[in-house]
Amino acid sequence: MPPTDAEILAAPKVLLHDHLDGGLRPATVLELAAEIGHELPAADEQSLRLWFTDAADSGSLERYLTTFEHTVAVMQTPDALVRVAAECAEDLAADGVVYAEVRYAPEQHLNGSLSLDEVVAAVEQGFRLGETRAAAAGRPIRVATLLTAMRHAARSREIAELAVRYREAGVVGFDIAGAEAGFPPTRHLDAFEYLRRENAHFTIHAGEAFGLPSIWEALQWCGADRLGHGVRIIDDVEVRPDGTVKLGRLAAYVRDKRIPLELCPSSNIQTGAAGSIAEHPIGLLARLRFRVTVNTDNRLMSGTSMSREFALLADAFGYDLPDFEWFTVNALKSAFIPFDQRLALINDVVKPGYAALGAQRAFDRVRAAGTAERLSPRSA
Repeated sequence: MPPTDAEILAAPKVLLHDHLDGGLRPATVLELAAEIGHELPAADEQSLRLWFTDAADSGSLERYLTTFEHTVAVMQTPDALVRVAAECAEDLAADGVVYAEVRYAPEQHLNGSLSLDEVVAAVEQGFRLGETRAAAAGRPIRVATLLTAMRHAARSREIAELAVRYREAGVVGFDIAGAEAGFPPTRHLDAFEYLRRENAHFTIHAGEAFGLPSIWEALQWCGADRLGHGVRIIDDVEVRPDGTVKLGRLAAYVRDKRIPLELCPSSNIQTGAAGSIAEHPIGLLARLRFRVTVNTDNRLMSGTSMSREFALLADAFGYDLPDFEWFTVNALKSAFIPFDQRLALINDVVKPGYAALGAQRAFDRVRAAGTAERLSPRSA
């Protein structure tokens, strides 16, 4: 029995890979742009929404990244950052997300004379506000943040130090992002070595547009805890004519070490990493029991949500509630919060949530069978 839309929406979800500047509400972009006189490519909410998704559907990571020029432009003041972060938390909670790690690059929000510390403070204030509003609406969520350094820039050590400085105030990790080709992770080795000395967590965008060398560097040179996307690990997986599978040494290492893959199906299609949801490597990687997680990446650019990603996977691979629970537990096992907090979310929120959905489904099935029996001619 395929999951219903209502079941998918109600299912507890955990999100590890979501960009703050990739998840704005179109209405918010319009309002903030009007306040600062920023020219947008569309003048109404629906047209702007379509522009973002169409522009992102280029099949090129580089072209995809140009859409952020407009969202970043309207996120240059404390008020704007607070608003965007608060709305992000509310939107995720309304979609059934119970824990999220949202990432952003503080260095991209300095055009309005803010300091790096002021950017972080505003974003954290916004997320606390959003959490409060979500709890009041009956959809509690916890949002942690990852600070991202842009891989084409030279501020990664500075941003890494910023992440460590705020790790008691909501920041749980570090990341590098941006175009992979020509900007390997090893350019930022100083930042990663610093983070390891500070016992800090970090993920690295790798294996999205670039292939296995990017993944190898992220893991073996830089020591990444997780792989941002990592979808190209499939290039090291051979499916033989008889259906058997042989893992290359890097793929075997990733699976054996339980290195989490922050897969983003819809986004991966837009950037050319996969041809369709049905062709996405997530199906094979999940079957081979890699540490697969499901993520949104950029909800505005992909026109997506966690519920939509789950629904697409259900249609393509026949996934049901137990599969979504597995993805969700995988994500919590891989989160950058302390072990006891991860365990509490798994045992007190995720497992009870899926158990309740299963019990409701069983009850509905029994009730439907009873109704059918009463309507049967034999029961007359």
